[in-house]
Amino acid sequence: MHELSSQATRLNSQNLELQATLRNILQNLIHGLEALTACVCHVSSLDEPLALHSIQTLPTAVLHILRNTFTHCKESELMYSGCLHLVSDLLQALFKEAVLLQKQLMELLDKINMDSTALEDDIIDMVSVLHTVLEICTVISSMDHALHANTWKFIIKQSLKHQSLVENQLRHRDIIGRLCDDILVSFLSCLQLAEQMKQSGMQENTELRLFQKTAKLCRFFANSLVHYTKEFMPFLSDSCSRIHQLYLQIHSKFPPSPSAPIISEEHKDELACVFLVVLDPLIRQLLLFRPFMELVLAEKLDLPSELLLPQCLLLISIMDKLPSMSEDVQSLWCTGICFPEETPRFSLFEALFFSFGQCYAELSLPVRLVDVVVHGQAATDVTVYQYVCVHLCALIAALPPVYFSQLERALLDAVLSANLITSVLAMDTWCFLARYGTAELCAQHVLIIAQLIKLCPGECYQLSHLSVLLRRMVFLMAADHQVEFINNHSPGEVENLVLWQHISLKAFTTELRKQVANDITTAVATVCQQWASNMYTLGDLIHLNASLAALLTVCSSAEEVMEPELQVVASEAIVQLWPLFHVKQVSDQPSLQHTLSLLLSLLGFFIHTLKPNLITQVLSLVLSLVQLEPLSHVHLATLDFLSCLRKLHIPAEMQSSILPVLSTLFYSLLSDSSWIIHHHALEAFTQFAEETSHEEAISQSLHSEEVKNKVILFLNKTCHSDETEEARLERVNQEKLVLQKYFTNFKTSNTEEEMQLQKPIISKEKQPSAKRPREEPDHDEKYSSEIYSMEAALQALHMLVPKGSPPHWLSQKLQELQTSLTSLQRHVQGLLPS
Repeated sequence: MHELSSQATRLNSQNLELQATLRNILQNLIHGLEALTACVCHVSSLDEPLALHSIQTLPTAVLHILRNTFTHCKESELMYSGCLHLVSDLLQALFKEAVLLQKQLMELLDKINMDSTALEDDIIDMVSVLHTVLEICTVISSMDHALHANTWKFIIKQSLKHQSLVENQLRHRDIIGRLCDDILVSFLSCLQLAEQMKQSGMQENTELRLFQKTAKLCRFFANSLVHYTKEFMPFLSDSCSRIHQLYLQIHSKFPPSPSAPIISEEHKDELACVFLVVLDPLIRQLLLFRPFMELVLAEKLDLPSELLLPQCLLLISIMDKLPSMSEDVQSLWCTGICFPEETPRFSLFEALFFSFGQCYAELSLPVRLVDVVVHGQAATDVTVYQYVCVHLCALIAALPPVYFSQLERALLDAVLSANLITSVLAMDTWCFLARYGTAELCAQHVLIIAQLIKLCPGECYQLSHLSVLLRRMVFLMAADHQVEFINNHSPGEVENLVLWQHISLKAFTTELRKQVANDITTAVATVCQQWASNMYTLGDLIHLNASLAALLTVCSSAEEVMEPELQVVASEAIVQLWPLFHVKQVSDQPSLQHTLSLLLSLLGFFIHTLKPNLITQVLSLVLSLVQLEPLSHVHLATLDFLSCLRKLHIPAEMQSSILPVLSTLFYSLLSDSSWIIHHHALEAFTQFAEETSHEEAISQSLHSEEVKNKVILFLNKTCHSDETEEARLERVNQEKLVLQKYFTNFKTSNTEEEMQLQKPIISKEKQPSAKRPREEPDHDEKYSSEIYSMEAALQALHMLVPKGSPPHWLSQKLQELQTSLTSLQRHVQGLLPS
C-alpha cells in the first residue's frame, strides 16, 4: 500500500510501464483481500466457541489493512490526479473486496462472547477493536451510506454486548463526538437537498431518493445516540458539551430560526420527525444527569448569536418535561447553587429569563413558532414571546410550592433587569402567578413591591419597572385586601403620594375610587399651595413631582368620579404654580423639565377652565423651551397639551396670539428627527385636525411639503419599506450589538457603584460631614427669575410679529414699556456704587 501510494502521484497516460506496475499492485491487493476474507470465513465456520485471545492477531491485522485500504480509496481522486480512469475499475474492485472483508470480520467478532471471567487481555483487545473500527468509521463516513451505517451498528452493538467489561475503558467522548459529527453532517446534507428542491420548484427522482436515503441515515444515527447515551450515561460527563452543541446546531438550521434555509412544508415535517422527535427523548434522559444540568444552566455559555434562540427553546423543552419528573430531578434544575464551592450557575427560571433577553433579533422580527396555546384547539402561529410566556406559566401551574421562593427571586431579578423585554415577560408571569395563586399571596406580593418602590432612591429604570408591575397587580387584589392596602398606605398623606402616582384608580370600586381621588387631590392641593407661597430648592422638587404625578393618575383614571368642586380645587392648585417657571431656569434643570411635563399634561385635563391669557403664556414658554432642545418627555407632554386644544374655541381677539404659536410648535415637532417624537406628533396633530374649529391653524402647521407628505402618508396608513428579509435581519443584529455594548457598560458601571457603596466606614473621621442648614435664596435669584420672565415674553413677541399683522395698540404699548425700562435703568444706576 505504501509503494502504491508513493508511485500513484507520478502516473500519467504516456507512462505505460508505471501504469502496468500500479495495476499489478492493485490486483495483488485484491487477491490479498480475497485470501484474508477466505481466512476469516474459515475461522467463522468453526463449530467450537471462539475466544478473542485464540484469534488475537487476526482482527488487529485485518482492521489495519481495512483502514489503509479505505483511506487509499477515499484519497484516490486526489492521489491519481487526472489519471484516475486508468485504474478506476481496479479501485472499485478493491473497495468492494474490502467491504466484503469487513462484513465477514464483523460477523466473526459478533460470535465472540465474553463474561465476567474474561481475561484482561481479551477485554483490552476488544476495546482496541472497537476504537479501530471507530477510526474506520471516520474514514468511510462520506464514501458509502450502507457501509457507514453498518459500521456504526457494529460499534454500538458490541459496546452494549460487552458493556460491563469495556465501559470503563471505552473512549466515550470520541464515540459520542464522532456520532454527533455524523448526525450533523447528514442533517446538513438533508437540508441542502431540501433547499435545492425548493429552489428548483421540482423534485427529481434522484434528488428525492437521495434525500429520503440521507434522512433514513439521520434517523439511524439519532436513535444510536439516544441508545448509547442511555446505556453509558455515567461516563458521559465530558460529552455533554458536544451533545448540547449538536442540539443547538440542529435547531439553529431548522425553522423558526432566522438562519434556517427555506424548504417545503413536506420536507420540514419529515426532518422534524427524524430529528426533533428523536432528540426529545435524549433531552429527557439527560435531565437526570447533573453535568448536563450544570452545562445548560452555566452563567457564561458565550454562545454565538445563531444559537441563542435554540438555547431558549431547549430551556422551554426542559420546562415542559419537569412536571413529569421526580422530585429529585425538579430540585436539581430549580434550586440553583446550594453551596459556595459549586460552579456558578442559574436556576432554570433565571436561565430562561437570561436566555430570552438575548433573543433580541428573534423578538424584533418577530420569529413565529407553531404551538398549541389552548388544549383542545388547533395549533397556531405564535411569537417567541407568546411561546415562552405560555410555557413558563404552564410550568408555574404545575410546580410544587416548595420552589416558589426560587421562582419569586428569579421574577424579581428579571423585573429589575435593564432589558425591558425581559422585565415585561417577568411582569406577565408574575401577574399569572398572582391570579393562579391565593389572594393572600397576591396581597403579600403587592405589599413587597410597594415597599421596594418607596425604597427606590430616585428616578431609575428599576422604579419604572416596579411601578408598572404594581399598577397591574393592584387590579388582581381581592376587594378586602384593596381596602387594607388603602388603609396602610393612606393616599391623604403626602409621603404616600410617591406610591399612589403609580396606581390606577380604575382598579378599585366606584366608592373606593371616589374616596382615594378626593384624598389625593386634597393632599396635592396642599402641596401646591405651600410651593406657591414659600421658597423651595431644586432638591425639594421630588416631592412636588410625586404629588403632581399622583394628581395626574387621578385625572387619567378617575376623572369621571371627581366632583366639579374637586376639579376646581385641582385646577386652581396647578394654575398657581405656573408663574414659578422661567425658560432659562427650566432649560438648565432636568428636574424642572419633569415638573413642567407633568403640569402640561394636567393642564390638558382642565383645558376648558383655563383662561386664554394663561394658554398664551404656556405656549410662549414652551415654544422658547423647545428651541433649546429639552428632554424628550417635554416634547411629548407638549404634544399632549396641543392635542387637548382641539376641544377649545379660541376667542377672536386671542387667535392672533395663540394660533401662530400653536402652528409653529406643531411644525417644529412634526419635523423632529426623533422617531418617537415624530410619531407622537403625527398622532397629536391628527387628533387636533379632526376636531378643531380653527382650520387655518392646520394649514399653517403644514407649510413644508415634506411635513405635509408625511402627515398624508400617516392619515392613509401607508408604510413604505423596501427592506428585504436579509437586510432586516442584518439591521436587527446590528441593533443587538449596540444594545449588548450598552448593557455591558451599564452593568459594569452599576457594579462599580455597588462596590463603592459596600466599602466599610473605617473611622468616624471618614464619615460625611453634617449637612449645612439650607439658606434662603438671596436677592440675585429673585432678580434672575424676573429677568428670565421678561426675556421669555420678549422672545415670544419677536416670533409672533412676522406671522400676522400686529394689533394697532402694540406699538403704543411697546413705547410705554420702553419708557418704563429707561426709567428703571436710571434708577438702578443711581443705586450702584460709583
